[in-house]
Amino acid sequence: MQRHKSVEKRARTSKKANLKNRANRSRMKTAVKGVVEAKSKENAEEALKKAVSALDKSVKIGLIHKNNAANQKSRLTKLVNKIEK
Repeated sequence: MQRHKSVEKRARTSKKANLKNRANRSRMKTAVKGVVEAKSKENAEEALKKAVSALDKSVKIGLIHKNNAANQKSRLTKLVNKIEK
């Protein structure tokens, strides 16, 4: 690594961003997994609401692209609609 102030600062900020991104990505994946693993229709709908919120927040902070979030929300909604009461 070069010994410039700007390079050292970039390394520090990259570490911070990496930690934030990992935490947010984990939160998003956990919310999506909750929908997939839901057994009843009511639990799945509640989990879907949380997952949609998590996906929208991920788009807002720039973690994923808006079309990626839209595709995931669509896929999860189809999954919840298949579940019978």
